[in-house]
This record gives sequence, structure tokens and C-alpha cells, in this order.
Amino acid sequence: MNYMNELSKQLLTAKKSAQEAFLNSVLSKEGKCWAEFYTYVKRRKGNGKNIPVIEDCNGRIITDSIEKANSFNSYYSTVFSSEGNIPHIQGENTGEPFTIDIKIIRRRIGVIGKDKSVGPDRVYGEIPKLGGEAMIPYLARLLDITMNNGTLPCDWKSATVIPIHNGGDRSLVTNYRPVSLTSIVCNQTIHVIASYLRNVG
Repeated sequence: MNYMNELSKQLLTAKKSAQEAFLNSVLSKEGKCWAEFYTYVKRRKGNGKNIPVIEDCNGRIITDSIEKANSFNSYYSTVFSSEGNIPHIQGENTGEPFTIDIKIIRRRIGVIGKDKSVGPDRVYGEIPKLGGEAMIPYLARLLDITMNNGTLPCDWKSATVIPIHNGGDRSLVTNYRPVSLTSIVCNQTIHVIASYLRNVG
């Protein structure tokens, strides 16, 4: 048994090394082999189980994928509250720019999971992980522009909503809960901002 466990560990280590070597070779060619890269990404994502034939809230049978998505959207919009009434808070502008702590960005890159689900911006967790130190100046610049100009990339304002089966009849829309997949980069930016606020608070 110990021999099998050790062999499994060696296989996993070899697989991880091969994957990283492949990705490093693709990224080092400066975009000349993106077809190979996206083929790899699609293979890693696998084929998720499709939503079966469902019934909407009116009992209508739905088989078309777009109609299924619209049915889930209609249902979720009726059971979740709108955030349209959030009051606008006008902060006092001190004139001091937001200061980016490179150490926090480095730490946040380190904790990104390579297999973390991708958001609307299609930036996979493997990209900043493999980029390492080379990614830090670009992320710092992006954060600087975002915070000091009061703007956000459009993809950071949206989410990919995935219906997750809660149990019970799989054909009922009401038996699915939504999970929102947001931008990985945006999520790490939130941690950087939270750390900044803790330090100045």
C-alpha cells in the first residue's frame, strides 16, 4: 500500500511538472502558440454535466439551452433583492493618491488557485501564477488606474452565473441555486484594497 501511495505521489508530481513545463514553453514564445494554449485550457476544463430538460415556474418544458438560461435568469431575478437603492456616499477627497503595496500583490498571487473557476474576463488562475514576479508591475498599474481614476474594467462589473443543483427533482428550476463566478484579478484587487483600508483605518 505504501508503495502505491508513493507511486501516486510521484505520478502527480511528474504530471504537474509536465503541465508547468508546457505552459512555460507556450508563454515564452510570446503568443505564437496560443492555439496550443487554449486547447490545453479547454481540455483542463473538461465537459461539465449539462442542465437536463427543465420545467419553468409555469410548468413549461424547456430543452433549448438559451431558453434554459433565460428561465433561470427570470427565476433568480424574482427571488434575489435588487441593489439599486444603495445610497451614494460622497467621500472627502484628500488629494493623496492610492498607494499600492507590492508585497500584498505578491502575496495575493501566491494564494490564487490554479484550478479556480474563471470569470467573465476569461483570465485563468494559472496565468498570474505562472507570470509570477513579471505580472506584479502590470497588476500594480491596473490597480493604480482603477483606484486613482475611479473606474473599473467592464468585465469586473459582471459575473458568470452557474446553476448548482440543491437536491430534489433536477427538472425544476426552483431546485437550483446560483453561484456567481467573478474575475479572479478583481477578487485579488479587493483583498489589496481591504488591506490598504485596514492600514489607514
